[in-house]
Amino acid sequence: MNILLDTCTFLWIIAGSDDLSENARRLFADPSNEVYLSVVSAWEIIVKHRLGKLPLPEPIHDFIRFNRTLHRIDTCPLDEAAVLQLTRLPDLHKDPFDRILICQAIAGSMTILTPDAHIIRYPVKTEW
Repeated sequence: MNILLDTCTFLWIIAGSDDLSENARRLFADPSNEVYLSVVSAWEIIVKHRLGKLPLPEPIHDFIRFNRTLHRIDTCPLDEAAVLQLTRLPDLHKDPFDRILICQAIAGSMTILTPDAHIIRYPVKTEW
């Protein structure tokens, strides 16, 4: 399975948070799954950090790359095919970062690992 991490899921994984469901932990740890972090999530982390909403223990450039590498998470780039999915999405969720993650998952036939009740309302595969 190709798994796209929701931004909060990535942050909880690297923090070892109890907020992760048992299923999310199992899917993330399964070596047969390919796990990705979108460049959009990196962008969201940077924005929230700069606004003072997300304190980080190290410089942002080091934080994202180091934790992605440490946890064997690949990068999911944003491409035109994903962006064009926006024209097909119903207006159920207002968060632009989440809307693009949904588009990337649809375009890339990926499953989003997320607890977000808004995301699961879309025609996209999700797990939690």
